[in-house]
Amino acid sequence: MAKGKDVRVTVILECTSCGRNSINKGSRGISRYSTQKNRYNTPSRLELRKFCPYCYKHTVHGEIKK
Repeated sequence: MAKGKDVRVTVILECTSCGRNSINKGSRGISRYSTQKNRYNTPSRLELRKFCPYCYKHTVHGEIKK
């Protein structure tokens, strides 16, 4: 059985340009990626440049809550 405070946690990255709070209503969907991060080495929110298939370019994807 896993402990409550695991070191590695699964996080969801969402595109910031076509995400929830975006003004662009013409997009078809929201690009999301799932990855893992080390809770102790990276305590702040994770931001990575990933490819967004809805924007057709590399954009910043930020960590969101589950």
